[in-house]
Amino acid sequence: MTGRRAIILSPEARVRIAEAVRLAETQTSGEIVVMVSARAGAYRSVALLVALLGGLILPWILIWLTDLSAAAIALGQAGLVLLLLAAGLSEPLRLMLVPEGMRRARAREAARLAFGSRGLSRTRGRTGVLIYLAMAERHAEIVADAGILTRIGPERWNAALCGLIGALRRGEIEAGLVGAVEQVGAILSAEFPPGPDDPNELPDRVIVAE
Repeated sequence: MTGRRAIILSPEARVRIAEAVRLAETQTSGEIVVMVSARAGAYRSVALLVALLGGLILPWILIWLTDLSAAAIALGQAGLVLLLLAAGLSEPLRLMLVPEGMRRARAREAARLAFGSRGLSRTRGRTGVLIYLAMAERHAEIVADAGILTRIGPERWNAALCGLIGALRRGEIEAGLVGAVEQVGAILSAEFPPGPDDPNELPDRVIVAE
């Protein structure tokens, strides 16, 4: 083992996705940005909470069910806390401790934060759209700016999101992102066709946060 993280998207895949964005934007005044994040959150507080709860509950169980001495119970308590904290160092194990609803909420929050921090709200027509994929959470979000929301409701992105999440589960990240870009582009082109003076305000490159 080298200790290096696996590459989320190869340079070639990023180029192909960026080309899909460029082509989609030739048919619309909307601006599409793709962002892939290794994770939406670290969830270290969840692992700490589980360790603390385990340390609080174990002594009572041992008191009720065993005749162990106070010293033995204290040792068992400390051992369990250390074991749970050590287990919490593993990202897959931490994610197993996090409820699905919390993972979705964290990915949704991360997508909205990325939308603001990456400048998608600063286009002149407020027509930015972010396609956000959180790998660890296996969750995707599409966040649209105010100008888009005047004509396109969030439910219009459902098919693109379902296709992207399905592709992620199959390990087909590039194909899923290209498909999502094409679907989002088609929706935008129907409601926001390109104008005579329509500059490319946001970069087409894929943003990868590893």
